[in-house]
Amino acid sequence: MNKSKNLISFLIFIAPSFLGVIIFVLMPFGDVLKRSFSTAITGQFVGVSNYKTIFQNQAFLLAVKNTLRFTFICIPLLVVIGFLIAWPLSKLKNAGIIKSIYLFPLAMPTATIVLVWKMVFYKQGFLNILLTKIGEWLGTWGMIQTDYLDTEAAFWVLVCSYIWKNTGYTVVLWLAGIAGIPAEFLDAAKVDGAGSIQRIWYIVLPNLKGSLYTIVILSFLNSFKIYREAYLVAGAYPHKSIYLLQHTFNNWFVNLELDKMAAAAICTGGFLFIIILLLQKMWDRDEAS
Repeated sequence: MNKSKNLISFLIFIAPSFLGVIIFVLMPFGDVLKRSFSTAITGQFVGVSNYKTIFQNQAFLLAVKNTLRFTFICIPLLVVIGFLIAWPLSKLKNAGIIKSIYLFPLAMPTATIVLVWKMVFYKQGFLNILLTKIGEWLGTWGMIQTDYLDTEAAFWVLVCSYIWKNTGYTVVLWLAGIAGIPAEFLDAAKVDGAGSIQRIWYIVLPNLKGSLYTIVILSFLNSFKIYREAYLVAGAYPHKSIYLLQHTFNNWFVNLELDKMAAAAICTGGFLFIIILLLQKMWDRDEAS
């Protein structure tokens, strides 16, 4: 009897959330799935024709290449840089102000960040002024007026912006994980003669797998949100090095090519889902071992 009451209470408790997921997540996703097999105007069933079309579309393939390149460069850099900052901070007793400084970029509006980009990297920007002054001082080059956001350098500007903006929460997550490691473990390793690098490798990092999993997942998802900065800087058709999946989706939406957009959305969602499942499987296997 108690089990039945507990079950009923549990179902009543989760019903609102579960209903919300059905209405606002599963039903829209089902509609997108249906549209991916239909024409945009008439809704006629066309099978996998939309999927063939997007994988023959050069703009989509370029966007996939750039997005994957951006993700697989940024995530390792963010994880490593965050830890290299968090480890020394974890030894400070009063690091609250420093942590607040690292979190400050998250509080800055995207439009403000974009304005800073333009002030630094456009033809008459601060970077070119600085390089010109250095060239005049050394007597080796003249005036420099490179529009970095219209060259291959735009990709690395985007990478630096992503790392600058997201390092703060990465540092905080690393610090939370480091704080959960029993001090006795580190003290015992130190007594046994382990050096600082050995303590980090054999004690600290194995105990931070949970933090690493959380950081990687959040960083992976956030890497797909960098579109706002790229769009505000260079518009719907930026330099090819920073033409991302979201640019493709936006341009298809403006042109009402909803069938292609639906097929691409299903592929992107499926890819993200598979990656998260693989990370979860790796995490569960490490936990079991």
